[in-house]
Amino acid sequence: MFSTKNGLEYKYDLSERKFRVAFEFLRRTDLADLPVGWIDLEEGVRASVQEYTSFAWDENKFETHEKYFDVQYVVSGNEFVGVCDRSECGPVVVSYKETDDVAFYEDPAYPGKVFLNAGDFIVLAPEDAHKPRCAAGEPAPVKKIVIKVPV
Repeated sequence: MFSTKNGLEYKYDLSERKFRVAFEFLRRTDLADLPVGWIDLEEGVRASVQEYTSFAWDENKFETHEKYFDVQYVVSGNEFVGVCDRSECGPVVVSYKETDDVAFYEDPAYPGKVFLNAGDFIVLAPEDAHKPRCAAGEPAPVKKIVIKVPV
């Protein structure tokens, strides 16, 4: 699954058609107007349009997926996303559920945080544990699109 370009190894090829489908969708000019819910795209790619109020850091758990990458794009608002390698997570608090493709974990000892503002995105691979929807300051409204890209 590794490919090499310019002497560097890449585990995943983000130029594959399935990723291009995801990024082409994010170029739409009507993202802010999309209703909440699922949109089926091509290549097994699906987009989840979400609106919510961000959570305090301690009210959320790290999660991992087996079957999908997450491409998380903030349409409006902002949030922190905790990130770490899944091997660094604390104990499992909800075992992997194949139907939802998710498992939840306690926080790792030293998690990283990525700040996403409107227009920012993050690509999370199956080995990337992540803790989305975390408030940057006080909890606030966020509109986000999470695109599920099959592994």
